[in-house]
Amino acid sequence: MQDIYIGDEGKGIPLVLLHGFLGSSKMWDPQIDFFKNHFRVITPDLPGFGKSNKAKSYKDIQSIANLLLNCLEKKKIKKFHLLGHSMGGMIVQEMAKKNRDKILKLICYSTGPAGEMPGRFETVDESRENLKKNGLKTTARNIAKTWFVKGEDAKYFDACIEAGTQTSIEAADNSLIAFKNWNGVDTLKNIKNETLIIWGDKDKSYNYAQAKTLEKNISNSSLVIFDGCAHNVHLEKIEEFNRTVLNFINNE
Repeated sequence: MQDIYIGDEGKGIPLVLLHGFLGSSKMWDPQIDFFKNHFRVITPDLPGFGKSNKAKSYKDIQSIANLLLNCLEKKKIKKFHLLGHSMGGMIVQEMAKKNRDKILKLICYSTGPAGEMPGRFETVDESRENLKKNGLKTTARNIAKTWFVKGEDAKYFDACIEAGTQTSIEAADNSLIAFKNWNGVDTLKNIKNETLIIWGDKDKSYNYAQAKTLEKNISNSSLVIFDGCAHNVHLEKIEEFNRTVLNFINNE
């Protein structure tokens, strides 16, 4: 089993935070600062990204889910809360289907039940073509602009660019292939965990229909919509996002 970077701060019940495409664990800094006072915060860098950029990247979501479950087992983490953002949200869906008994509460955030669905700011094939044509830095900038209502003027825009350019074109392209080839709609019924779905009403990556598909098909789920937020709610309305997650976990 390959080694990936896994941040580990705080004490108590583990809360695992999975970043999305062209992200890294650094994009969780405001969440780590808050949640480490309540939980043991576990923040992996997905294979090929961030501090795991030397690790082998994968072309399928299932393999990444298996890798993370194995890494958590290796760290002797038996039970945990699990939150996944964007591509990380796809991965946590697979993790919940494979090993739901380990997951206490599940949060599917700015994500959907399939990688290639209508409403994305561009098709996955267009993203792959732009990556090859424009290079990683330009692609990371163009995609990150869609993550914030304020675009390049957003406070955490530069942090997202820094995270995105830590990877390689190969790892980024493999992730897009994983996106395109993954569809978990028909197996959503296998997710039995209590689940919170978070979505920003200006999200250009995953539209309302995708959030509603999650809510409709995950039996024990609820949907919270953040007004005036795009794809990165956790960096646009930090305090409200953190409190929403904490209240859900604590049944408040």
